[in-house]
Amino acid sequence: MLEHLGPELFNGLVLGAFYAIVAIGLSLIMNLTGTINMAHGSFMTLAGYLAFAMISRGTSFWFALLVAPLLTVIVGIVVERTLIRPLYKREPFYSLLLTFGLSLVAEEVFHLIWGANGVPLSPPASLSGTVQLGFMSFPAYRLFIAAALVVAIVALALFLTRTRFGLRLRAAVQDTEMIAALGTNTQVLYMVNFGLGIFLAGIAGVLAAGLLGLSPTSGNALLMPAFVTVIIGGMGSLFGSIAGGLLIGFAISLTTLFIPAASEVSMYVLMAIVLLIRPRGLFGEEGIFG
Repeated sequence: MLEHLGPELFNGLVLGAFYAIVAIGLSLIMNLTGTINMAHGSFMTLAGYLAFAMISRGTSFWFALLVAPLLTVIVGIVVERTLIRPLYKREPFYSLLLTFGLSLVAEEVFHLIWGANGVPLSPPASLSGTVQLGFMSFPAYRLFIAAALVVAIVALALFLTRTRFGLRLRAAVQDTEMIAALGTNTQVLYMVNFGLGIFLAGIAGVLAAGLLGLSPTSGNALLMPAFVTVIIGGMGSLFGSIAGGLLIGFAISLTTLFIPAASEVSMYVLMAIVLLIRPRGLFGEEGIFG
């Protein structure tokens, strides 16, 4: 069993990176606007299906990986401007109900357009096969996923901490009224912030589709672990989402190796332990990104 430990730990890293990037998108949206986006998984699924449609018509996987999330962002911004924006000043319960309803509608739309059965999204030939890591061989596509998600997370961290607009986003989380009084258009901040969250979901959706395939509910399978990741890491903490995602990924992988029947429960047990020790999560004191 120990010879499988290395591959399982690497699987945990890939899985944790998925949870982390989805959780970061959720956290971005929740912390600035107070919106609990239950449709986040549906945006992931939409990006996967858009990539599938483009690849089916002859475009490359690389083009689809870039364009499908951007098209999903456009859809997300339209939804944010027309449906979610009027609820910003109301209780989060209203946005939760709205986005939950949107996720049900999206699931039926995916079912009508692409059918109830799953469809495959094959990664490019250059990422097929395995890579020898010395002590083990590992699928090349999973290595690419891990690298791509790390690049996306680092790029977001640099944007939030090194650019003027990113600093305004972080400041708006702490005091939106002050940012507005200083002349910043907060509605633009809300729109860009929501778009960033959806873009991260779109990237994760395309990459996950190449690994797991696509079905109308495939994105929702990553949604609950992402919410658990946000809770474990602490609301508003970029680093917390990363740490929480990795902890959950490793917990699920190790439980799958030693106690397979408990793999689905392990992340909830981990969440309970963390909340008993730190009720705000691991890095949730400040309530800002990072």
